[in-house]
Formats: sequence, structure tokens, C-alpha cells
Amino acid sequence: MRIVSHKKLKEFYETKGYEDSRIALERWYDVAEKAEWKNLSDIKVDFLSVDYVGNQHYVFNIKGNNYRLIVVVKFTMGYIFIRKVCTHKEYDKIDCSTI
Repeated sequence: MRIVSHKKLKEFYETKGYEDSRIALERWYDVAEKAEWKNLSDIKVDFLSVDYVGNQHYVFNIKGNNYRLIVVVKFTMGYIFIRKVCTHKEYDKIDCSTI
């Protein structure tokens, strides 16, 4: 899969207080980049805890559910668009299917 953009992950884990997310986010990136997902079932092979929240938006639990990664997956194009990385607390305050 092609991922747009790695920069959002890096900006998050380089932010003071979120440095502990680096390994988990980079692991997610490495797995997703090598994947050839065609549907949600394919994603679940690599990330069992992924949730589909509507409107092509998927949410991944990062670092034991301390963080959430919200992405849009365009299966036919083979693209993943990173929309937001946030804490679980921040995630609870947003409608992630529209960001």
C-alpha cells in the first residue's frame, strides 16, 4: 500500500510526551506499506483490533490502545491516507468518520 503521509506519524511521535508511540507507529507503517489489502478482512490479518468506522475510515489501536491512528483506505487505488494520530482521550471527543 502507498501511505500518505509518513510525516504525520513522525510529527506526532516527535511531539513532547508522545515519544513512546514511535516504535508502534513505525511498526504499523512498515506492515501497512508492505501490505496488499483488498478489504477489511485483509487488514485484520495484520491488525486484529482495527475498526471500520464508516466513510472509508479505519481506526487502529496503537501501543496497547494508548493512541489511535485514523486513516482512510482506498483499496482499489492501493492508498492509505493518514488523517490523524491522537490519544485515546482525544479520540473520544471526535467523529473520526468525518476527519
